[in-house]
This record gives sequence, C-alpha cells and structure tokens, in this order.
Amino acid sequence: MEAQSSSGLLLSRKRKRDGSNGETEEGERLGKIPRCTVGLKHPAPFADELVPADDKPYERVSMDEAKRGTPLERPVRVYADGIFDVFHSGHARALMQAKCLFPNTHLIVGVCSDDLTHKYKGFTVMNEDERYDAIRHCRYVDEVVRNAPWTLTPEFLARHRIDFVAHDDIPYSSAGSDDVYKHIKEAGMFAPTQRTEGISTSDIITRIVRDYDVYVRRNLQRGYTAKELNVSFINEKKYHLQERVDKVKRKVRDVEEKSKEFVQKVEEKSIDLIQKWEEKSREFIGNFLQMFGPEGALKHMLKEGKGRMLQAISPRQSPNSSPTREERSPSPTFRLPFFTKTSPPPSPPSHHSGARGYLISDDDDEDDEN
Repeated sequence: MEAQSSSGLLLSRKRKRDGSNGETEEGERLGKIPRCTVGLKHPAPFADELVPADDKPYERVSMDEAKRGTPLERPVRVYADGIFDVFHSGHARALMQAKCLFPNTHLIVGVCSDDLTHKYKGFTVMNEDERYDAIRHCRYVDEVVRNAPWTLTPEFLARHRIDFVAHDDIPYSSAGSDDVYKHIKEAGMFAPTQRTEGISTSDIITRIVRDYDVYVRRNLQRGYTAKELNVSFINEKKYHLQERVDKVKRKVRDVEEKSKEFVQKVEEKSIDLIQKWEEKSREFIGNFLQMFGPEGALKHMLKEGKGRMLQAISPRQSPNSSPTREERSPSPTFRLPFFTKTSPPPSPPSHHSGARGYLISDDDDEDDEN
C-alpha cells in the first residue's frame, strides 16, 4: 500500500506546457517520500529469452480482481507497445503509469521493428536495436518483446498471457483502421494512461530541424566531418565563417560587458567621492562660519581684545566718595625754632587771602621745598 501511495504522488505530477509562467497548480507538487534504494542492477530480459510458461491454461484477471490485488505468484500482466524512438521522459512516464495501474503488476513492453515502423509511421532516428536496448534499461519494464505486431491479435495476447493493454485513450488511426485498439477496448482489456504534455519524439525532431544550422555547427566543432553530416563544401565554409563571426561577436559582447562593469564601478566610485566631498565641504563651511561668521569666535575674540585695550589706555577715575584736600584732617604742626612768640591760632584757609600764618603744616613745607 505504501508503494501504491508513493506512486500516486508521482502520478500527480504533470509536465507543464511550453510558455507557462512556471507556476504549478495546488495539489500537483510532489510530496516527501522515504529515502531508499530501489534501482535495479540488470536490464529487463527479452521475452524470447525467458523460460516458457507453465502448462496451466491462460485465464485472464478481471479489472476488479486486479485492483483488489493478486497473489505474488500471479501478478497482473500488463502490455504496453510503441515505437519509443529517441526515448524521452514522456515514454518513461507512460510506462510508469502502466506499471502502477495495479498493486501487483508485471509490465511487458512491445517494440516494433524498423521495417514495420517505416511502413506504417515513417523513418526513425534510432534503429530497432537501439530502441530495444533503451526500453530494457527503463526501471519500470519487466519484459521486452522484440518485433512487436502493429495490431494485437488474440493469439499474441494468449501467447504472452496478457491481462490488460495500457495506452493513452486517444484513438490511434493507422493501418487502415480508425483505432488499432478498438477491439481491445471492446473486450474490456484496455487500461488508459495519460500523455505527457509538451514533449514527444516529433517535438524533439522539430526542434532539431528548426535549429538545423546550430546543430550542424555544433557537431562540426566537435570533430564531425562535413561528409558525416551530409554537408556540402560551400555550406561547410559558410558554417566555419559564421562560427568566426560569432566568436568576434562574443568577444565584442564580452568587451562591452566589461566596459559596462568598468563604467559602473567608476560611477559608483565617483558617487562615493562626490558624497565624501560634499560631506567634507559642508564640514569645512560649518567650521569657517563658526570661526569667521557674524557671530563667530573671531568676532568675540576681537571684541574682547578691543575692550581690554580700551581699558588699559583709559585713565582710572577717582571714586566719588574719596575726601578732597580741604576735607582732609590737618597735619600735625610744629614751631620753627627761631620764633619765640606764640603765634595766634591759625585761621581757616581762605581762597581770597594769600597771607600765611606762622603755623606751617607739613604740606606747606613740601610746597616751600618745591
């Protein structure tokens, strides 16, 4: 049951269409699965190399019995056929779906031969041996039938003991029939699978044809000769010339990219230098204004110096409360030695009288000495 649930997670994943925006719908993302080693060591065997089946009569398993699960010794034998040219993920997914149809499935894959394919479908890129070998190394395949028939017959189904045929349910018109699986569907042996959108052998070939010149030049560079590629002498020279022109274009493109990177780096550095210069200039202007501006430090220094100079050269005024000469206390008197008479007491000094008394003060003595 765990294998069936993990296969359900794998089947829920679908390839996105070309041109999609890369978004996946909710519910289509893969869930986490346990880490284990399930790879096989040997390729699937060919049907004609296996030991013949036992002599028991061939009895098909019904759809209900197959879905419920069969015993290990009796797996449900599912057959899927195709051309499988340029084997890709679309083929692998179809085989994976066929393998996971029932809990116990033995997947048989039929591959048509070159003659049959060229007759009913067209020329192939890979030959039949390469296509056989590609299918043998697909991990979902248990048995490979070489030279498979284009239309399934009852004898073929009985010989390989096939219970169900797996294929996409789109009608496959070929070999004069509207649907080569019509009789299989009517017999109730058809198990539909889903095509993987966006990839097919025809799509891959279309890409190669569309870009033919690119792939021819690619192989010429890798050592293939013009003869091996079926290229004429003129086209070979044309491709070599185109390759030289492309080399020159690539060199010019590289030089342009390097020059753009250099210019971008120079611009970034110039922007950094301009920003640093602006910061330094703003800082310088601020410092200049702080020193020499209207209210700068220099103006205050000059004012302060001017005040000090004026204070130094201007005379200091006497305080208003200092006593005048007339208000000073009289100096002590002394008598001249040559005067014997006692002089009358001195009269108060008068501004209108110029006479001097006999009492002489210290100030008068100083005046006389002068």
